[in-house]
Amino acid sequence: MTSGTHHNNASLEGAQQRAMEIRALYEILEQRLNGQVWTLHELMLGFTNDVGMVGRLILANDGTWDIDGDVTAQLKHKLGESLWWIMVLAERLDIDITEAFTGTMDNIERGLAAAVGSQGG
Repeated sequence: MTSGTHHNNASLEGAQQRAMEIRALYEILEQRLNGQVWTLHELMLGFTNDVGMVGRLILANDGTWDIDGDVTAQLKHKLGESLWWIMVLAERLDIDITEAFTGTMDNIERGLAAAVGSQGG
């Protein structure tokens, strides 16, 4: 296993920047249509709606929910969009998502490494 501090975060940081560029375009549209940008609450509702759709698409992928179209393509889109929502929410909440992700993965890795090591296997 590698330490989380050795991982390159450039891809995540680049994705965060791109997410905010897209969000800026949405904000222009929201100002034109609604006279204001979405609130944190509205952003959260958009995210939870897409997460629910991911659930239905996973059911469709497993053959237990009927959805028209290419399920794999729709899953790719909604998973990517869900990642975008997380980045947007983190930015709005003034949370460094790269730091949050790296720190969380480091903590999980340490806990799992200790658990695996204590199993003797």
